[in-house]
Amino acid sequence: MIIYSVISLGAIGAIGSVILYVVSQKFKVDEDPRTAEVQEALPGANCGGCGYPGCGSFADACVKASSLDGLLCPVGGNATMTRVAAILGKEAVAGTPKIAVVKCNGTCEARPRISVYNGASNCAIASSLCGSETGCAFGCLGYGDCVRACTFDAIRINPDTLIAEVSEEKCTSCGSCVKACPKNIIELRKKGLKSRRIYVSCINRDKGGVARKACANACIGCGKCLKECAFDAITIANNLAYIDDVKCRLCRKCSVACPTGAIHELNFPPRKEKEKEKETATSTPNA
Repeated sequence: MIIYSVISLGAIGAIGSVILYVVSQKFKVDEDPRTAEVQEALPGANCGGCGYPGCGSFADACVKASSLDGLLCPVGGNATMTRVAAILGKEAVAGTPKIAVVKCNGTCEARPRISVYNGASNCAIASSLCGSETGCAFGCLGYGDCVRACTFDAIRINPDTLIAEVSEEKCTSCGSCVKACPKNIIELRKKGLKSRRIYVSCINRDKGGVARKACANACIGCGKCLKECAFDAITIANNLAYIDDVKCRLCRKCSVACPTGAIHELNFPPRKEKEKEKETATSTPNA
């Protein structure tokens, strides 16, 4: 009986082995050896900023794609994509460098606290439990979910304003902070020539009077910036202005016209005296 049992088990094992072999041959996937080469050329951050789960998936997508158009490693940038193109014998398509911007200007002075939150120091939890400690339900909570999500140490919470700030030198536009923010106040925008950018640093969609009461620096949807823009780069929807970074020509007329200072301009040279006088006049409440 023992012999029959051993023979039976051996036969079952042999049949199972044959079945497994046949199935493995039928469904096996032959990996292109170039995939490993492309993956080695990538930074290896596995941040997901390319839109794929990791560098391996992105490398596989590059190999299988007929063109590299639309494929970009934000961490490695155009230099990395040039190396990938050389490996695959394809044409490198230059991507537009981007950077994360925090669209909140609600400093402690402009957006005073009206309540105290004593829960977990986590933006997602605080947002779901109390919304905000201030009158503005749209602004930065300052508990650092974006800081913890960033693997490049490119974002921090300013201790004075309690608002997240992005380091231009370290930001790779991977988008991790964008996904981590429960308020959706972080956006990837075109970095711009000489790192010059103009954007509306507010996402408050309340009506002007309500928004201004909640935060002195809020966009009130007045439309003055819209009237100044000659390039059709500004739109106003839900009481909030938005500047298209593709259409914007960085003329800065909109920021001068904004009565609340909600439009930010970064890395521009100092304004001339006449421009400063005009800006002061425009920013006066009675103007």
